[in-house]
Amino acid sequence: MARVLVTGGSGFVGRHLVDALIARGDEVRVLDVAGAEGLPREAEFLPGSILDRADLDRAMTGVDRLFHLAGIAHLWAREKASFDRVNRLGSETVLKAAAEHGIARVVHCSTESILLPKKRNGKHFVDEAAALSLNDMPGPYTRSKYLGELAALDAARDGLDVVVVNPTVPIGAGDRNMTPPAEMLALFLAGGSPFFLDCVLNLVDVRDLADGIARAGEHGRAGERYILGGENIPLRRLLAVLERLSGRRMPKRAIPAPIALAAGTMSEWVSGLTGGTPVASREAVRIALRSAPFDSAKAKRELGYAPRPIEGALAEAVEWLAAKQPAANARRH
Repeated sequence: MARVLVTGGSGFVGRHLVDALIARGDEVRVLDVAGAEGLPREAEFLPGSILDRADLDRAMTGVDRLFHLAGIAHLWAREKASFDRVNRLGSETVLKAAAEHGIARVVHCSTESILLPKKRNGKHFVDEAAALSLNDMPGPYTRSKYLGELAALDAARDGLDVVVVNPTVPIGAGDRNMTPPAEMLALFLAGGSPFFLDCVLNLVDVRDLADGIARAGEHGRAGERYILGGENIPLRRLLAVLERLSGRRMPKRAIPAPIALAAGTMSEWVSGLTGGTPVASREAVRIALRSAPFDSAKAKRELGYAPRPIEGALAEAVEWLAAKQPAANARRH
């Protein structure tokens, strides 16, 4: 049994990780700026920020293992500097505090999007050997996540026991914060887009992702990264699955890349005027245009990671979104 701290444990992935750790018999503490809604009563909740060293010192007292999930998961923010402040500086602050507290194992949660090649190659599977530079990143979100992961790997080289995980696209019910995967599903289910951008996604059941992160804490090798993915699926085929699961018509026409980029630019401009959120940011479009299948063989081999087929999680997500957004019942057959 380990004494565990999960930063960002109130989020979509974080709550599932907390459940997985408690099921393993760990004592779990959560540090989050959000509330404790949805957390099991067995978890200790501390309100606080990863940018506040006093909050971190309080949260890390007596902790053996740290899972760092806190960060901005959305691909657009009105204040672009917030990405760097939270995802880069926040990670650096967490890693420094962990080293000073002598925490035995740190798992840093990164993202798959920083591993995508600059030019799409649908036949090439992305694995942990991917090597890109900061200048290769398509926008402020990926730059901040790249620098956060770089800080984690630097800390590992300096002697801190750090393992990096790169989740792909988590799917399941209960994504209250409507992270990009849930926003994408909700958009199509509501009939909010007559077109789609031709790309491939790697979707993972959020429960399997949580299990993989927990396994990285137990079995991962320090200084290594592990891609925690599930099923590679072209967006065209995903839409066919959503149509079958929901009974709603899905778009059949792909939008050309230049038009998609122009639409992203226009969407951000409109959001700047209205105070809303863009349907698709320029960075989101650029990430989609780089899309590639992912290979989780290393995590399966070294961690015992075993993701299930994605359709069950998709069905649960569709049902949850339909209940949450009744207006999405438009555009039926």
